[in-house]
Amino acid sequence: MMLTTEEAFRKFKTGLELTLGEQDDAARRQKEIRGVVAKSLKLQTDFLTGSYKRDTKTKRLKDVDIFCVLHDDERPTYRNGKHPSVVLNKLEQVLVDEYGRDKVEQQRRSVCVKFWKNGEDDKVMSFDVVPAFTKGENYEIPDTKIAQGWTNTNPTIHADKATAAHAAFGQEWKGIVRMVKRWNREKDKPVKPSFLLEVMALDILRPPFGRKFEYEIMSYFKTAAERIFDAWPDPAGLGPPVCDGMTDSEKRTAQAALNQAAEDLRTAINLTRSGNQGEALRKYQQIFGPLFRMS
Repeated sequence: MMLTTEEAFRKFKTGLELTLGEQDDAARRQKEIRGVVAKSLKLQTDFLTGSYKRDTKTKRLKDVDIFCVLHDDERPTYRNGKHPSVVLNKLEQVLVDEYGRDKVEQQRRSVCVKFWKNGEDDKVMSFDVVPAFTKGENYEIPDTKIAQGWTNTNPTIHADKATAAHAAFGQEWKGIVRMVKRWNREKDKPVKPSFLLEVMALDILRPPFGRKFEYEIMSYFKTAAERIFDAWPDPAGLGPPVCDGMTDSEKRTAQAALNQAAEDLRTAINLTRSGNQGEALRKYQQIFGPLFRMS
């Protein structure tokens, strides 16, 4: 039986949610990685953060953020007057020693560890291990792309803002963010980082929820395209602008992709209006990928 647009979007939203098994896998890997890191670095605490913690992570489990907060005893070696590469290099070597060179990659603010399920690249689970130090009520983390070398952050503020937006938007905000992020992944990530899409949603998705996913998302894409060149500061007011990793050329490419997505959604909406629901669902699947089911 053919789905209505409402049924298809709700099924899509549910399909993007992490299962209990996936959540358990993430928690198990977190504990495992913490144990590995703690053998060489004294930790104060660690916790899962990022889109996983904010419940805006889409399948598959890629780039799950683990904050490893180093104990103050480690400051003289890795923080005070030290370039951020010092702690990142140390963390990278610790993880390479455990998991192998092919599974570990140093990034701007973290070290990524990848786990392949049954050897299949499309089923990779990856974790971004972020070394941090406390700074008052906030944290500071290495950032090799800025002159200061370290940037302030507070994942709790990010999570609180997402929770408030979700409540104000009829408990649909996080689902829409996951859908938009899925589109981004299907289109080879024209918007980077994906966190930028979430930050945009804090401002663009204005409550109340209009009851139709297709119209809300079409409006989101259109407005995001118009505002892709805005500054988009860190929601916590601590770190650099969220869009600072994109060049003007990349922003123009993202703008074109966002505009195309808005037009494609308009086409799908018009197909439903003209009685071509099957074609409309196929169009939605072209936009969002195979996880958008037609039946």
